[in-house]
Amino acid sequence: MEKIIYAIIANAGKTEQVNDYVTNIRGITGSNLYALHFNEISVAVSDFQSSKFIISKELAIDFARVIEELSQQLTVLPIRFGTVVKSDEIVKQLLTDNYNAFRENLLKVENKHEFGLKVIWDYDKCSEKIRSKVESEEINAGKYFSKSTINTNYLLEKLKKHRLEDAVLKHVELLIEEISRFLAQINPDCKFKKMLSQNIILDGVFLVEKNMKSEFIEAIEALKQQHDDLHFLLTGPWPPYSFVEIQIDK
Repeated sequence: MEKIIYAIIANAGKTEQVNDYVTNIRGITGSNLYALHFNEISVAVSDFQSSKFIISKELAIDFARVIEELSQQLTVLPIRFGTVVKSDEIVKQLLTDNYNAFRENLLKVENKHEFGLKVIWDYDKCSEKIRSKVESEEINAGKYFSKSTINTNYLLEKLKKHRLEDAVLKHVELLIEEISRFLAQINPDCKFKKMLSQNIILDGVFLVEKNMKSEFIEAIEALKQQHDDLHFLLTGPWPPYSFVEIQIDK
């Protein structure tokens, strides 16, 4: 019978407690969840017949539910959905071969939550404000061209557009710097992308100490009050999906 792997777990030598907790959680397709162990790490698995089930959105959501339940009481490294191996023996070999990497990552996420944060603005509205400021600073055409022609007028319009785009990017950089500096008081690990689209200026994930959860949420609320032209979309807490920096070799 094939096995589907859900998460790597820190057991701190308390394998019986891990067993008790894991076996009380239902796996996907109604399967029985159980734990396998090696030294101070465990892995949650269940039986799974890949030939019998079609991988679907519903199964992926149920898989995420299992990891969410595991993370309520345990330190876990979520494993990518669809990681299926042929036997318990292969699972145990994976634990042995990747033990140091698993331990290092478990220590990194121990007693921490992941939060997702998107910062959204109305690009048209906000860029119009920036445009007004940019256009108030007149371009000295004589600095670039000896005389005014159709071509030079076209180039001037292109220059104005470039200056606006540059001003928008600089404004976004300042906003992100301010947000990062403000959240630094919570000292979270973070990963983020800037200007994912015209309207999403920041898309990030933050690894926050569990005992700092309230402070982090309050910090986001404070930022909302300071920036009424921005929308802060906070999600979580989640298991640390974005901070697992290992690749399992099957």
